[in-house]
Amino acid sequence: MARAISVKVATPKVINALQAKLAQIKSDYANQEANEAKYQKQYEKYRKALADYAIANIKKATNIRTNYRQWNNSLNIDFDVDTQGANFPAEPKRDFEQMNQHTYKEICEEITNALSILKMTDEETVNATTMKSIARYL
Repeated sequence: MARAISVKVATPKVINALQAKLAQIKSDYANQEANEAKYQKQYEKYRKALADYAIANIKKATNIRTNYRQWNNSLNIDFDVDTQGANFPAEPKRDFEQMNQHTYKEICEEITNALSILKMTDEETVNATTMKSIARYL
């Protein structure tokens, strides 16, 4: 059973943290296309490395399956290759979070609203209810 945490956080600290998070979200969203293009280049290199690995190890292939499509004159060949080799390529990972436009707008609006309210308050600390609603952004 989880217990409630009772901590009082200074309002200026919360405002600064929210402003920093808002700036980070805006920066991440602005750089999202460039990051995705970089990831796609890495993924294309990975796909080529996979093809090279498969071709180099085709003699070790097991469970070979073929499918000839007469309507477009193509042959599909599937086979299994053991990946225990030391030179098996590693798949690239996205080191950034993809955010849809509507999610971005919603998050920015919620943080901006929270900042506006916190800047107008005379309270020295932020109450637990407010912290609970903004904690997911910090």
